[in-house]
Amino acid sequence: MNEPERKNEGRAQPDGMCWAWRLTQFREFMIVVVILVAAAAMSCASKDFRTPGNVLAMLLGLSVESIVAIGMTILLVSGGFDLSVGSTVAFTGAVTAMCLVAGAPVPVAVAAGLALGVLIGLINGVIIAKIGINPFITTLGMMSVVRGALLVVTGGKNISGLPESFTVIGQWHIPLFVYQGQMIGIQYPILIAAVLVVIGDLLLRKSRFFRQNYYLGGNEKAAILSGIAVDRLKIFNYALTGFLAALAGVVMTARFGSASVTSGTGLELRVISAVIIGGASLQGGEGTVLGSFLGSLLMAIIVGSLTLLGVNVYWTQLVIGATLLIAVLIDTLGKRRQRLV
Repeated sequence: MNEPERKNEGRAQPDGMCWAWRLTQFREFMIVVVILVAAAAMSCASKDFRTPGNVLAMLLGLSVESIVAIGMTILLVSGGFDLSVGSTVAFTGAVTAMCLVAGAPVPVAVAAGLALGVLIGLINGVIIAKIGINPFITTLGMMSVVRGALLVVTGGKNISGLPESFTVIGQWHIPLFVYQGQMIGIQYPILIAAVLVVIGDLLLRKSRFFRQNYYLGGNEKAAILSGIAVDRLKIFNYALTGFLAALAGVVMTARFGSASVTSGTGLELRVISAVIIGGASLQGGEGTVLGSFLGSLLMAIIVGSLTLLGVNVYWTQLVIGATLLIAVLIDTLGKRRQRLV
């Protein structure tokens, strides 16, 4: 039983409950409905929207965000968040690329990038858990530090010329079918993101260790009194988020075949927006990885729709910001309503 179901436990339910009514009790049900409505509307507005190529391109585009969203979901559930994930994605991707250009084997280069991500997360976690500095201030400062370190290390230049043995991670695909004379296949980043989303959702729902985050986010003092090692849990959460951000950085670098110093810019806002849309709360104690993925999918549909409809690209940032504000507003008003009930 997940946290939302636990809150509904004991409430009176109508006699002769049908399967359709039970379906509506899942927290992800409403966002699925919104996604289906949005997809149907776009299918009518643009015939290109429902083509297999566009669908796979959309899934490929949100694969990196979905990986990062897993860690962000865990943080928001536990009452924290991380603004440095975008910079971590860029820095770890660049470090991996630099190691490859220097002649390091692919496993060593990837390990170096992942280790750097874990280190950044550990620093965030220690500062927040042991020193007690607010997550917003800590991760905002780390965002600037990491982005600055990236520019210093790379000299502000992109890194290209990566070996094919590395780019296979992001560019190869598994053939599926032929559509209008063109082979359609699913690329590795989509598979990586899908596997991680399934694993992350199961762990957060079923694992005793990860479920401690719901109690931590719901009431930290009560979590301490119940015997939960709060500081260690916080540090682990930030280290895991750093690892996932680094993995996303490696996948993104492999996908484009180069490391850009501007990659990951604004990623943290898109991810936080998607996670909140997916049902997580800035006040902690709520959220699922599946919901966050659905939130990412909805954001991808919105942004992709703007592109297909020929809307100026400069509107994208405005729409993302407005979506975040609306999601936070809905979350806040929903919390107030629960207190009044």
